[in-house]
Amino acid sequence: MGLIIYWLAVVVLFIVGIVQVIIKSARKEPLKPGLILILISVIMLVIGAGACAVILSNLKIGH
Repeated sequence: MGLIIYWLAVVVLFIVGIVQVIIKSARKEPLKPGLILILISVIMLVIGAGACAVILSNLKIGH
């Protein structure tokens, strides 16, 4: 269940970031908040994908 919530959070952050960038770009406002949300979602995507790869490959580190 936690995994579903994690990936849902990644998708929501990315979509909100994209929407903010589009709206603020049209209004000629600073884009930094939207870009930060996109950056956070990409970092979460990389971390989550790496964790899933480790779990699925059944790596046993240190054993």
